[in-house]
Formats: sequence, structure tokens, C-alpha cells
Amino acid sequence: MRASAARASHRVGHPVLTPATATMTAAALGDVVKKTCAGCHSDQRRQGNLSLQNLDIATIGQTAPDVAEKMINKLRTGMMPPPGRARPGGDTLQILMESLERTMDARYAADPNPGSRTFQRLNRAEYERAIRDVLLLDIKADAWLPLDTKSANFDNIADVQLPSATLLDSYLDAASEISRLAVGDPKASVSTSTYKIPRLASQLEAGEGAPIGTRGGSSVTHTFPADGEYVFTVTLHAIPTGQLFASTAPFDEKIEVSVNGERVALLDIDRGMSQADPQGMEIRTKPVPVRAGPQRISVTFLRTFEGPVNDNITPLGHSIADTQIGAQAGITVQAHIQNFAVTGPHNPTGVSDTPSRRRIFSCRPLAPAEARPCAEKIIGRLGAQAYRRPMGANDIKALMTFYDAGAKDGGFEVGIRSALEALLASPHFIFRIEEVPALAKGRVAVNGLDLASRLSFFLWGAPPDSQLVALGRSGRLQDTTVLIQQTKRLLADPRSEALATRFAAQWLRLQDIDLVHPDANQYPDFREQLADDMRRETELFFYNLVRENRSLLDLFTANYSYVNESLARHYDMPGVVGDQFRKVRYPSGSPRSGIFGHGSVLTLTSHANRTSPVLRGKWVMEVLMGSPPPPPPPDVPDLEKTGEAKEGRLLTTRERMEIHRANATCKSCHQFIDPIGLALDNFDVMGRWRIRENGEPLDTRGDFYDGTKVSSPMELQQALLKRPVPLMRSFTQNLMAYALGRRVEYSDAPAVRKIEAAARANKYRINDFIVGVVKSDAFRMRKVVASTDVAPTNSTAPAGSRGR
Repeated sequence: MRASAARASHRVGHPVLTPATATMTAAALGDVVKKTCAGCHSDQRRQGNLSLQNLDIATIGQTAPDVAEKMINKLRTGMMPPPGRARPGGDTLQILMESLERTMDARYAADPNPGSRTFQRLNRAEYERAIRDVLLLDIKADAWLPLDTKSANFDNIADVQLPSATLLDSYLDAASEISRLAVGDPKASVSTSTYKIPRLASQLEAGEGAPIGTRGGSSVTHTFPADGEYVFTVTLHAIPTGQLFASTAPFDEKIEVSVNGERVALLDIDRGMSQADPQGMEIRTKPVPVRAGPQRISVTFLRTFEGPVNDNITPLGHSIADTQIGAQAGITVQAHIQNFAVTGPHNPTGVSDTPSRRRIFSCRPLAPAEARPCAEKIIGRLGAQAYRRPMGANDIKALMTFYDAGAKDGGFEVGIRSALEALLASPHFIFRIEEVPALAKGRVAVNGLDLASRLSFFLWGAPPDSQLVALGRSGRLQDTTVLIQQTKRLLADPRSEALATRFAAQWLRLQDIDLVHPDANQYPDFREQLADDMRRETELFFYNLVRENRSLLDLFTANYSYVNESLARHYDMPGVVGDQFRKVRYPSGSPRSGIFGHGSVLTLTSHANRTSPVLRGKWVMEVLMGSPPPPPPPDVPDLEKTGEAKEGRLLTTRERMEIHRANATCKSCHQFIDPIGLALDNFDVMGRWRIRENGEPLDTRGDFYDGTKVSSPMELQQALLKRPVPLMRSFTQNLMAYALGRRVEYSDAPAVRKIEAAARANKYRINDFIVGVVKSDAFRMRKVVASTDVAPTNSTAPAGSRGR
């Protein structure tokens, strides 16, 4: 066999493994597996919950395809055999891996399986975007819909989207309220909407959308159902004994309530107020006249002073870290708003013109005979957008029964509102059910209209536009050339930012940053606004890869990022002023590079009071490498139970980890995880660079599992990029899962390899991955197992019709 020294790279970041030229018989490869792998992966030991003791390489494609794909992944990453175990000489493992890949690719070619999924339903994010497209109305779906269940990292995976009675009730409630807000309700009853301000949010500076000269509080867009009078109620924070937080401040403060930037109320704060008072910590405005529709409401403090405070404790980012300090003299703190509520309408007078009403009422009946034809036009137009396909006669007929009932009781507008409520409650809007030809079996092409929805929800996270629907309806979208043209058109549209805010945010697990609340005593500068900036940095960074069609290797090697003044100050990057994010190169010598320099990733992989090399190493293995470590055995003690001090000295995280992995059971996994995480340990919980922990110099040295010495983010980056293929395949697998709305199975692995290989030829340009997924059989076809899918029906949707 050839020596493996022939593996070379053209330059850093683009290593290429030279394919093995030698071959081995299946029997010889089977002997390699038994000698090298079956010792740990035996029927008795079953490490990794896998036995290879009786594996037959000659028939593995038919008898154990899932095992074959697991072996390919571990061999590609170089993780097996593990460090310290004997490895066969030469290119033996390379030959084994490539043989397994050829076997599995041939198996798929002989029996293609594009996979299938049950129907999908609109999740929260998709529901919000669909409502915006149809009605020009911005909503928060979490007001009605429960939290989306995630599978395979994403919230759009069909296998966990099965509807329940409770969930369907939530969609019905949403349809009722949204139709009322969109059309308006001159007879609306009094209701209250409350906006809570997170405790972790700083209230020292002006919030986004708030008037100049204010601080703290909140600014939101609230949709009013009718013209009328509304009361705004503000609740302030109290200290543990019930008095006003910051009652000892040396100045009086006022709260401004404004509508669209115009002040409508100015409230004085009584510094002697208490929770024991009849009104508690609440302050109310007099009734304020407000027009129907979306209005910008700001409830903020008037700014009392500017500049630094000469005080015992300097004001920090976490502005209400401890409510107890608000009762102490000599510390300048300011009052904080806990929440505010909007109550009304009182004395409703009608409904003013709104963007939603302009979208809905494209015609107006001038005589009773014109009412129904006008209603049919409105319902047909809105229904086509909502159902993501042209409306049939039965569709309009079903919805018109609701119009007739509403119009009989309340006139034309109530009729339209009733039909709209039925439309939004229809399974054709809520569900994406793909039509299958009658008696179809095996592999069938996804029809044009369904393909249009697949493409738009993949790239925009939203329904298709009229051009895409027209191409789908005509069948032209199924032509590969047209499909690629439309893919590029959608990618050029600003709505493709959903690939960053929806796909990348979930793939990289950015939502987990909300679970980490750094200890206020150790990290008092942390605040919700900083966490939002960190998340936004990563989203803009990824969107830049899409917009400029850059190499996915930039995810690891980029010497730039997107920051605003607040985040730049946090990173010690000079010369950035203002709230707007902009592309900035890291200063010369900066330790930051690619995703490993992003505060979002570094914070979400930390604990509240310390960094976690284990979480960081595990994140890299799971998210980037696609090769997660096995879960720890149930009898292994947690690292937190390891002593924090020894001989009167606080131990560093590394020292505690070394004590922990002295257990042989722990070491088997930690030898992979720890060197990766330790290489990032110079970044603290908030993602700032440090060189000491507990007063001791940080020791971040480690041995990557292939023997490479790693002690810094740059060295970790280089160690990972020695093997770019598994990194790129892991990304492709996640991209496919999100695009298809189903888990990626072993039968999809040949398509993943094909997409990665094609992208490799063009230096891993990100659009090549996206186009590769769109062109794949898994995206354009589906497998029909037995019978056609039947759409769920209700009174708004006759049986036999469908939605996308």
C-alpha cells in the first residue's frame, strides 16, 4: 500500500486528501475492521452503542447501511481508531472508507430513495411571515401558538409537527383575533395587552424606536382594533421590601408615553410609592385617543442627566443586577419599568384606514347587489395568497358560506372578517400538504406548485410570490434551468436573509444564548441588548456569506465580522461609532477568527459563572463536525462536583477537568472534547479575551485527537481544516434537513457527498451548496410508500382540496 504521506494541501484552509489508489478485497477489509474496530465495538462492550463483531463488509450496503454511514463519518473525521489505539499502516483506513462510500453510493444508484415526509404545518416564524404576506400585518405568533418542537436542530421538521386538539384550538384563536385586527372592529370590547421588559435588559440608554432624549422602558408596535380611548398602565420595579427601586436617587423622574413619537402623557413618579399602596407599583394615564391599526408605542423615562457618575459603584451594563442596592445611599441608580399594559378601546368611534384594510378591501360595493361579487373577488385574491395556489370554485364557495353568515349579522365588513377568519383557520393555510397523483407508487416528482412552496419556505422562510406560483402552476418550475434561475432570484432578494435568521441561527443554536445569564457579580456588563447584538453579529455574518456567495471556509477563517459600537467596544475594536452594524476587519494580531471569535457562540457554550471547555468542545463536535460524542454514563459525577479549591487556592477550569477525567470512563470521551474546548478557553463567558483565571495564568494546551498540538483558536481552526470534507458534509446535512423539512437519513448520504464534492470543486462557495440541495432528488422528488396523502379537512375546506 502507498504511504499516506502523499496527502498534501495547496494552501492553508484548502487541504485535499489524496484518494487511495490501492484496493483491497471485502474479506481483507473485513479483517481490518475485526482487528482494528471490533475490540471496542464488540457484542459485549458495544462502545458507542455499536457492535462490529459480526459485520460483513461484502453485504453491508444491504444489511447495515446505517452502520456503514456511521463508519464513513468517523473515518472521515479521523476519530477512529481513537488516540492511543493501534492503527493499520499505510492507506488502509483510507481504502476502507472509500470502499464503503462507493458501496453506499452504488446502493443508492441501484435503488434511489428520495425520502418522504408527512405534511408540514406553519410554525411560529412561518405563520408570522405568511400573515404579513397576506394581510400586511405584523404579529407575534407566540401570543397564540405554543412553542415549536425541534427535531434534528430545526423547528420545521415534519415528524414532530403532528397536530393536536389543543394546537388546532390555538390556530383557531389566532385566526379569530388576527382577522379582527386586520379588518378592525368598531364594536371591540375592552381588552388588555401587556408588554414585559426583561429583567436582564439595561434601562440606562434609549431603546430602539424610542424618542430621542429618553432612556429605558420599551418601544413596541401595537395594533389597535378600533379608534377609541386607551389607558396605558406602567408597573415599576420594587426592592424586596416593597418600596420603589431607586427611591434614594437624588432627582425626580418622569415617564413619557408617546404614540408614533408624539407625547400623549407625562407621568410623575412618586418616590414614596410602595407595593402596599392601593395601586401598588402601577401608574396609569388618563384615557388617550388612538386610531386603529399598527402604532408605535413608547413608554420610557425622560433622560435626567448625561455623562459619567462620580459614585461608589460605576453604572454597569446590567442596570438592575440587584434590586436591593436601590435602597442604599451613596449609589446612584435609576428607576426601572417592569412592564406596561394597553387597555381599551373605551368609547370606540369606528375604524380608521390601515395598511391591512387597504390590502383587504380592494373593492367596495356601492349597491347591495355588488356586495357578494365584491366579496368573492376579495376572498379569491386573499385566498390565493394564503393557500399558495390558485383558488378553485369549491374553495371560494366554502369560504363564501362564512361571508354570508357574517354579512347577515353585521354587514359587508363583518362578512369579510368572518370569511377571513375561516381562511386563516383553514388547513390549506395552516398545513403544507403535497399532492400525489392517484395510484402513484415509488418515486414521483413533486408537482410545480408544491415545488414553489418548498423553494420559498427554504430560502425565504415564507410563502412563494406570484412569479414563483405562476411558474409552478405552468409546470415550468420543474425544468432544471428554470428552477436554478428562480433559486438565484430568491437568493438575490432581501428575504433570503431568512437563511441566516432561520437556518443558520438554529444550526448554530443561537437561541441557547437566552439560556445563559452570566452571573451579575462576575460579569456585570452583560445585558440583553449585548446578547441581541451578539446574535445579530452572527446572523449578519452568515447572510454576508450568502449575499456575496463567499466560501463556507470563511466561517472558520474570516478576519472580519459585523459589529456596532456596543459590540466593538466589548471586543476592544476601535473606531466603530453608532448603533448600525457594519463590516469591520479585526485589528492586526487579533485572536478572533471566523465563528470562533463570535460572542454568541462563546456565551451559549458557557455556564453563568465560568467558561466550559466541555460545552465548547461538544458544540464544535456536534454542530460543525457532525460527530457528537456519546452521552456520559449515568454513574459519572458532574464536573461541578469536583472541588473548586485546593490547598487554599482556587482551581482553574482546566485543573478541575484534569481531576474529573482521571476516571477512565470519562477519559474516553474527554480526550476528544477537552482539547477543542481548551483551545477556546482564552475567551471568557462573555466572549472577551483573557489570559488569567482565578489569578492563575491560563493553560490552554492540548493534543487534538490526531496528535496536532492546539492551544489557541487559530491552531484549532487549522487542525479542523486539515479535514474540511466532514465539516462541509455536516453543513450540507443540516442544510438538507432544513430544506426538506425532515430528518436526513442514511439513504440521503450519497446526495450529501455529491453536493459536497461539487461545492469543493468551486472552493466551497455557499450558493453551490444551496443549488446542490435544490437540484437533488430529495428536494424535487418524493417516495410514495402505499397510498396518497389525504389533506385534513374542516368546514372551511371541502375534502379533496389541498394546501401548500
